[in-house]
Amino acid sequence: MSGPLVIVGDSLLDADVEGTADRLAPDAPVPVVDGQAEHHRPGGAGLAALLAARDGTRVVLITAMGDDPSGRCLEGLLSPTVEIVRLPLRGTTVRKTRVRARGQTLVRIDTGDGRAMGRPGQVASASAFARAADALASASAVLVADYGRGVSDLLRESLRGLDVPLVWDPHPRGSLPVPGCALVTPSEAEARSMCEEPYVSPERTARRLVRDLDAEAVAITLGERGAVLARRGGRFGPVPVPHVAAGTDACGAGDRFAAAAALALADGASTEDAVARAVGEATRFVEEGGAAALRLHHSGRHCPAAESPVPFAPGASAFEVAAAVRAAGGRLIATGGCFDLLHAGHVSLLRRARALGDALVVCVNSDDSIRRLKGPSRPLVSERDRVEVLRALGCVDAVTVFDEHTPSQVIERLCPDVWVKGGDYDARSMPEAEAVRRAGGEVVILPTVPGYSTTGLIAAAQAAS
Repeated sequence: MSGPLVIVGDSLLDADVEGTADRLAPDAPVPVVDGQAEHHRPGGAGLAALLAARDGTRVVLITAMGDDPSGRCLEGLLSPTVEIVRLPLRGTTVRKTRVRARGQTLVRIDTGDGRAMGRPGQVASASAFARAADALASASAVLVADYGRGVSDLLRESLRGLDVPLVWDPHPRGSLPVPGCALVTPSEAEARSMCEEPYVSPERTARRLVRDLDAEAVAITLGERGAVLARRGGRFGPVPVPHVAAGTDACGAGDRFAAAAALALADGASTEDAVARAVGEATRFVEEGGAAALRLHHSGRHCPAAESPVPFAPGASAFEVAAAVRAAGGRLIATGGCFDLLHAGHVSLLRRARALGDALVVCVNSDDSIRRLKGPSRPLVSERDRVEVLRALGCVDAVTVFDEHTPSQVIERLCPDVWVKGGDYDARSMPEAEAVRRAGGEVVILPTVPGYSTTGLIAAAQAAS
């Protein structure tokens, strides 16, 4: 993938109130839930974006959120790992609250009436629409996660004729996909509502929708039965699940399916392979507990009930964070580098790294270390200032400085589960790779954002001076 996965759609805030129910209310035949915890997570397009980012992909989310408690909470949950292009919202951010006892949902309460607003030509929203257009132009693939709240309608003309794969996950209250989609991914119920002819079978409906929607392919998701895929030209067939999922909470499985399919198409996979991969990923997602199993670190203060699975004090050292993560059974992510002249490429890498686990520690070369590596003219920004800027990022949980040529010694002290590097590194030849293996971790290489480098920024500044 050379560009980001761009997700266009309606985001909402999901909340799970977890508790126990051992008695009925005295005034009505309903269970009394003793609430013990409340967890928040993104829903809709926000969930699709979060799940894609957790695969280590750079994700740009074009969505609408209100300036209200739910909207601020939603932004705080997403901003550590996802780049957000925020369109204006009329009304309040939609919030869906599930009340659960012993893993069973008893009732869902929906609040909020928000709809995306504005037009590309309006002054008030011109900047946001310009950023959205730039994101679409740079995409390696686009996923529309339509939840019927108007975002896809505002960008409908921009979505026509894209020269990258376009995946459309429809909704009964949303608009029909634009013609020419690489893949449309309705559920069986959604497919029934989209097809004008009487429903006979998912295979026949998928083939009819390919024609009616002028799509390259349609994959109807069938839950534990997998999916059925129809392609332009009449080719079709079932895509079974690799095995029966043991989980029972399928909330978010459709978002996982659509995001996985879009990522596979962006990587150059065939439609058949993309749908097979998506079925497998959705199956594993349900096995792991679905959306209810997600426990997120929150970057702000607007979700007081949103709990991190790894509690550590603000300002904790890198080693205190590492100890807290291990004590909680979490997953520690670490990365390292000079981070001289922090730029958008660095921020994207750090966001994607943070999405891989429960805490991110950044290991920074000292001033002396950089001088030995890059010469007496570097660094341009002092060690103290580089650390201060990194600590201010919501996706960074702690920073530590090392003075050696490589971060091997600090890696052996931290014992990260994952060591992340960006670019064209080879895990076998990376100097610190052996230290990561000795510490029991793994090396993950994430692609960098094209067009960003500290050396290039320095050269451009010198040329302009």
